[in-house]
Amino acid sequence: MSASETKFEGIRVRYDSAKSYDALVGALLADIGESPVPIDDITTTTGDWQEYEGRIQNHAGPSGFMLFGTVDHGAWITKAGIDRKALRVILGNPLIAITMLRHDVKAGLFAPVELLVADEGDDGSSVTYVKPSSLMVVEPNPELLSAAEQLDAKLAALAEKATGGS
Repeated sequence: MSASETKFEGIRVRYDSAKSYDALVGALLADIGESPVPIDDITTTTGDWQEYEGRIQNHAGPSGFMLFGTVDHGAWITKAGIDRKALRVILGNPLIAITMLRHDVKAGLFAPVELLVADEGDDGSSVTYVKPSSLMVVEPNPELLSAAEQLDAKLAALAEKATGGS
């Protein structure tokens, strides 16, 4: 067996916010949900696509996304002497993901998407993520690019909404 490598560049996006870290996390979770969606349970307990689609739609927040999980980096980096709040958030929606996976199943390597909410001290907080289209589209594929750019726009709208206001 041989391995192949494809080099590509991701585009990192950062939104700064005057909100405190806790307020920003709260705003984000108010939109996508505070508890992870039991996606595997939904998959195994539904019959056809129509039923699955209906159950998924019930979990989507106003932005169209739902929470799949979190990694509280701030909780463990303190053990290494770093005193900073940072939360990795895994979010997505299978109904959005299918618009890309139907054109290239390898796009599933970057779906669901992830973002990092970080405490910026007196400067507030931030949301950082890598633009999905820059990760998913590494070979010419206009249909995939179009779908991934729609995801880019949805993720940007969520980041703007969560970081806005004070």
